[in-house]
Parts: sequence; structure tokens; C-alpha cells
Amino acid sequence: MTSDGKVWFVGAGPGAADLLTLRAARVIAEADIVIWAASLVHADVLAHARPDAEIVDSSQLPIEGVLPLYTRAAEQGLTVARIHSGDPALWGAVQEQLDLCRALDLAVEIVPGVSSFTAVAAIVGRELTVPEVAQSVILTRLEGGKTPMPPGERVRDFARHGTTMALFLSAARSGQVQAELLAGGYPADTPAVVAYQATWPDELVVRCTVGTLEATVKQHRLWKHTLFLVGPALAAEGTRSHLYHPGHFHTFRRAEPAARAELRRRAGARTGGVQDGGEPATPGATS
Repeated sequence: MTSDGKVWFVGAGPGAADLLTLRAARVIAEADIVIWAASLVHADVLAHARPDAEIVDSSQLPIEGVLPLYTRAAEQGLTVARIHSGDPALWGAVQEQLDLCRALDLAVEIVPGVSSFTAVAAIVGRELTVPEVAQSVILTRLEGGKTPMPPGERVRDFARHGTTMALFLSAARSGQVQAELLAGGYPADTPAVVAYQATWPDELVVRCTVGTLEATVKQHRLWKHTLFLVGPALAAEGTRSHLYHPGHFHTFRRAEPAARAELRRRAGARTGGVQDGGEPATPGATS
């Protein structure tokens, strides 16, 4: 028999309470029990909780310490809001909690949150996927920490792609991060951003390069709650997306013939005379 209780895993976003989604705020407001980690989640998010809600700080509890709350929710039909920093899909220890809840026949649902890497991109005013510069974003952390990394997921291996990279949970070993990035092929002058407590009142966001990343971190004495963004997209300019180009067509818009021909000419120049779809690039084509 399925319990009437339910656990919501709520993404609290990077820190600022007004970066909660509307759904996250509603779920917190309706919960009988609100579980949050004071070490990771800003206290302002608790303003959404009911005055009579049970508030539990999980910062000093292992998952086994939270299990009695889930058990009580199952037995008494309570609603729990388990608040996670950022987005629960990233380094949130959510999967093991989902398994616990399902073993208790508790309904579960996840509310996504704004990730700190997108928040930092917004703070520095940069797009991470700049046309012709970077079309991928790698989210990772430095190997060798408390949680083992699977084979083939070393930072230097990812760095060989030369695209945008977001490095979480790695500030305490900034020298190793810098060495791995350089060993993977990022030039020393590749733009980088060091962001501490992004969107919190005491946030610190500093621009540097891969070659000065370690010195920047040590200068500001950072070792936790710090995210690195790295890649050429952080300083790129002069390119444009085809999506809003007058030569691009889709269901709702026709392409301008001359602009379309220019796009095809440029595509052919990049691919040695072959454009998208494997057809030879033909000057003046309008399809």
C-alpha cells in the first residue's frame, strides 16, 4: 500500500532566495517538514515556509539522520520539502535518497533549480555557447576528492576538447586544477572566472586566466563554495548565431535569398566546399 506522504527534492538555486522557481516556493510553502542544509542553502529561502512547519537543518546529519523524517512522513502522510543547493541533478546525493523514499512507498518529485554555473555566467554577462567558438559545456570536478571519479573523467581529458568547462568542488586544490587544465591543452591565456558564493550577499566573482587561476584563488583565500568557469567563450566576440540570421529559415520564417546564399558560402568555406547535408556549396542558392 502506498503512503499518502510525499517528499519533494527542491532545487534552491545558487543562493539568492528570489532565484527559486515559482514551483519551488510553492512546494516549500505547502510542506509540513522543511529540510535544508545551513552550510549550503541561504536562510532566506526559509521565508517561504509555513510558520508552523518543522524546520530541520541537515548540515550535520548523514542521510541516515534524515531517514527518520522520511519514515514519519510515510507513517503520518506528511509532505517534506528537502531543499538542495543549485539543481538537485548535480552533485545532490539525490539518487540514494530517492531509493530510500521508494523503499518506504513515499511519493517523490524533483523540482529543478538554477545551477550556479548558469548564475555565474549571468553575473559576468557571458554566453557559454558562442557560435563558432564553443558549442558544448562540460560540467565536472577535479578527480581525487572524497568521492572517486569513474575512469576517463579526468579534467585534463575533458580539457582536450577546448570548449567551455565549469568546475565544481575543486577550489581547495586550485594548483592541481590549473596544472590539469594546462596539461589538457588550454593555453595559459584562456579566460577563466573564479566565483565564490555566487548570488549570496558576500559573493566574489573575479576574472582571470587559466595561467593565473591558482594565484587568484590563493590571493582571495578561497577553498570552498567556489566555482570555476574556463574557456574561450568567456571572451569571444564577433560571431553570431544562425538562428536569428536573416539567411536562416524555419517553420515560422522564410530566409532572405541573399543572406541565405552568404550563409551557404561561409559553410562551404569551412567544410572545403561541402555544406550541411553533404551537398556542394553553390553560390546564389536560396533553398
